[in-house]
Amino acid sequence: MSDKKPTLTLLGLATIGITPSAAQDIQAPKATPERPNIVFILADDMGYGDLACYGNDFIKTPNIDRLYATGTSFTQAYAGSGISSPSRCALMTGKNSGNSRIRDNQCYAGGLTGLKISPRGDTTIVRRAHLLPQDTTIATVLRTAGYRTCLVNKWHLDGYEPEATPLNRGFDEFYGWLISTVYSNDPYYYPYWRFHNYELTNIEENAHDAHVRHNTDISTDDAIAFIRRQRESSFFLYLAYDAPHEPYNIDDTSWYDEQGSWTDNTRRYASLVTHMDQAIGRLLDELERLDLRENTLIIFASDNGAAVQAPLKELNCGAGLKGRKGQLYEGGIKVPLIVNQPGRVPVRKVDNQVYFPDFMPTLARLTGSERSLPQNIDGMDISPLFFGDSLDTDSRYLYWEFPGKQRAIRYGEWKCVTVKKDAPLELYRISVDKNEQHNLADQYPELVQQLDEQMQRMHHYSENYPLPGEKQ
Repeated sequence: MSDKKPTLTLLGLATIGITPSAAQDIQAPKATPERPNIVFILADDMGYGDLACYGNDFIKTPNIDRLYATGTSFTQAYAGSGISSPSRCALMTGKNSGNSRIRDNQCYAGGLTGLKISPRGDTTIVRRAHLLPQDTTIATVLRTAGYRTCLVNKWHLDGYEPEATPLNRGFDEFYGWLISTVYSNDPYYYPYWRFHNYELTNIEENAHDAHVRHNTDISTDDAIAFIRRQRESSFFLYLAYDAPHEPYNIDDTSWYDEQGSWTDNTRRYASLVTHMDQAIGRLLDELERLDLRENTLIIFASDNGAAVQAPLKELNCGAGLKGRKGQLYEGGIKVPLIVNQPGRVPVRKVDNQVYFPDFMPTLARLTGSERSLPQNIDGMDISPLFFGDSLDTDSRYLYWEFPGKQRAIRYGEWKCVTVKKDAPLELYRISVDKNEQHNLADQYPELVQQLDEQMQRMHHYSENYPLPGEKQ
């Protein structure tokens, strides 16, 4: 597909009359340690157990390990969902998947239909929801404090709406690919097409399906270029890598070529993680070179757990947790979370329960943009945990859903969950059963009922995901 010409979807961008927000000439004050730049790095489908610093015995991640060893790590951090779009929606909007615009990769009604291409090349028509102009994002909030905002690589909140790009939803700059332009990341990991703000450009080195520039390297180059341009002003960089999402395409597997017993799939998966780690090392080195490191808060996480295609058993990607991507068991939603800023963030492990909706109010607090927060978000400001203070986050309810299919709630030491439509709720005491091996629902029926009622209250009607018999 390398030689395709832009479709009407792309051409429509040139006719809608929108001036890229990147053209806005707003000079923000330079960051300080107390009002830092924010670099949020998000891996894609990386399991809780994929990092050496989180206990992996096989995959090499020295640069992320360095962030871990010199910063604060979380042992009970949760993504916004068990799959990409709803998880990123929770991250960007501060709303859980019972309240957000996008609650699954596909929707039941509304939205728009478009073409989906599988890793095997199969094509199907699916319906997706997208963020609307009235949906406030983290980027929208931080811009009110004078921060320059940039998304690099994966957005996944545009559905099939070409006017729902990051530039239409609060970001000043965007370099990456969109769902609405189906081939803008084809072939996966070695793309020929790539958005540069509104313009769809070519990676000439990858023409005719050549494997020269890997997407992880392209994305890191884009991120570094943005940092260089904005080094004299405050910035928010959201660097959303594709790695290690399937298909596991990477030609350089030299880190693991000596692992003769590994399958090619296992070797490539591990290489995608290590290659991403190497790229993060490049980014860290550039921040040091530009003398920005002490003024920059770095956050690293994954959007959900490892996929079924990953070498779950061979590499222990899920760290023994039950479930995987697409499920609301711990293996699908529990993720690594590391926060690092020299001189401000202490070295410690934090057991507090936190999740993606918390980042909007947290980053608003750090940047002084709290007044721009929307009223109906579900997260809380967890910034005290970044700087060595205590905070009660465990006496609230954390909620997730795939509407009509799966539900889960975390409250204190308890978790109530079902991953099958109309199946009985399961109950686990996570404090002593983190792998969800012992279902206690029959022993505590009143608690199950209480948590069920709370989940029903936390579910809000959605025109994109209406349930049978449900009224607005």
